Amino acid sequence: MEQTSTKINLYDAVVVGGGMVGAATAIGLGQLGLKVAIVEAFAPKAYDSEQPLDLRVSAISAASEALLERLGALAGLDGMRKVAYKGLETWEMDGCITRFHSDQIGSSHLGHILENRLIQLSLWQRMEQLDNITLFCPTKIAKLSRSSTQEQITVELDSGELFMTRLLVGADGANSMVRQWANIGITGWDYGQSAMLINIETASEEQDVTWQQFTPSGPRSLLPLPGNHASLVWYDDANKIAQLSQLNNLALKAQIDQYFPERLERDFQVINKASFKLTRRHAQVYYRDNLVILGDAAHTINPLAGQGVNLGFKDVDALVNTIASHIDDEKGWWHSQVLEKYQKCRYRDNQLMMSTMDLFYASFSNDILPLKILRNGVLKLANIDGPIKKQVLKYAMGF
Repeated sequence: MEQTSTKINLYDAVVVGGGMVGAATAIGLGQLGLKVAIVEAFAPKAYDSEQPLDLRVSAISAASEALLERLGALAGLDGMRKVAYKGLETWEMDGCITRFHSDQIGSSHLGHILENRLIQLSLWQRMEQLDNITLFCPTKIAKLSRSSTQEQITVELDSGELFMTRLLVGADGANSMVRQWANIGITGWDYGQSAMLINIETASEEQDVTWQQFTPSGPRSLLPLPGNHASLVWYDDANKIAQLSQLNNLALKAQIDQYFPERLERDFQVINKASFKLTRRHAQVYYRDNLVILGDAAHTINPLAGQGVNLGFKDVDALVNTIASHIDDEKGWWHSQVLEKYQKCRYRDNQLMMSTMDLFYASFSNDILPLKILRNGVLKLANIDGPIKKQVLKYAMGF
């Protein structure tokens, strides 16, 4: 991977945002033989096995793992911290639980739970192996403008570099500067809730099941982490989470003991914590002339099922495959007719997942007895082994 020192006139694609989705996009386009630049403000911190576990983790589905393998980035994670999970369990009332397990479809696991930074690091290591990808970091976009012919976009960085591109890719997060510059509107709302991420150290070794209990004030979840560690996710009213954020670790543990289900072993200590507000945002379109957005720049979802980055990786897969199938088009793979096909491939699927999460959120965010009986009956029925359960499980794995 080249470093930024020479003058560059034209890139086939410029990817704004070097996070997990942006880096994956750059590699996918680079593997097609395109000349790619990627712009990122902050380089990820190098990996050290003695470092504390990061708070931001993702449950990477089997489909996302398959994408990382095709990109050549999965092997880089073998020497880093990760934990496979085989089971998913969801319930509200005791006795009305839905259990999914990889054994039910003959799979070794459902996915892996990894720190976001380590996924990004592995992707950056892979980028370094591709000579047709140039990294501009640390720097930001200073100015974007269209060329006089309207066929290209001019990119000016605050570090002084100036170049042009046939395709500008916005992978720069929920507050995407690329999306705003393209005047792409969004629809959405704030949920009025927040989520707290809490890393704990446990007495027992890692488990292979991630679970979630619904309560009227929000779910309580556990994601297993490597070694004697786990990640707790506490969803609640924004004011409640703000109050919890002010507690020291010992006082927070007392609150966890009170509000989390009994299956959470009580012999643990809080290591670290952070919180964020829950929002839903969906771009009205995913493309303009010579421009496309994906990942959080295109959609932010309620993290109820941990599908955020997996949807982003699905976007990457769809965009790369769409461009690959039009790489030799006479009009050019970067034209709107091609980008529209990417949008058709992803928009409805993203909308469906967002609406499904909203349905779960609304259904469980109350304590009305008839609804409570109904939804718990549904959970109990969903636990019956059969074709429907297997299909839901495959969808959860991203297939």
